[in-house]
Amino acid sequence: MKRSSRFHILFLVPCALYLLSCNSDYTAGKRKGYFKIDFPEKEYRVFDSAGYPYTFEYPVYASVIRDSTFFDDKAGDWWVNIDVPQFAGRIYVSYKAINKQNLFDSLIQDAFKMAYRKHVDIATGINDSLMQTPNGVEGIYFSLGGNTATANQFFLTDSTKHFLRGALYFDAAPNADSLGIVNDFLKKDLLHLINTLKWK
Repeated sequence: MKRSSRFHILFLVPCALYLLSCNSDYTAGKRKGYFKIDFPEKEYRVFDSAGYPYTFEYPVYASVIRDSTFFDDKAGDWWVNIDVPQFAGRIYVSYKAINKQNLFDSLIQDAFKMAYRKHVDIATGINDSLMQTPNGVEGIYFSLGGNTATANQFFLTDSTKHFLRGALYFDAAPNADSLGIVNDFLKKDLLHLINTLKWK
């Protein structure tokens, strides 16, 4: 066998094998993702229970349950949880009447402590925004970034009689990426609650 023929065989056989091996379909690695979430239509009903000093609208896919975990005073009678079982979410709503035991300045300080002190080491950012609703209710909305236990908190007041605080939590490990889309969806419900709240 001539030298040039041997060279052609040694060169062409590996090239042919290489070209034949490239005929299969190439599949890139799948990107990481999250489950598709089907969100319900936005629809609301009124919470207006006898004896409560406030009323508001909340989603039809949620339920309001009296918070009976603790309290020896009357304030505990007006605390509720708004459960959203489809998303393992809960909005904790606490209420205190402004009086000699619950001074307005102390209630404001406590609300800021709950937003800042408990989350400042974890949050990538905390924004507080002043709110005034169509019903004349004023307050502050806290948006927390990062893997915090809650990304949405607020308080509402008339500064003389009523003080209500709310915070959205999930029964899941804090993960801003995976909870982000649900947080955004339920934030609209929080804002609707805020904008429909009235004092009695």
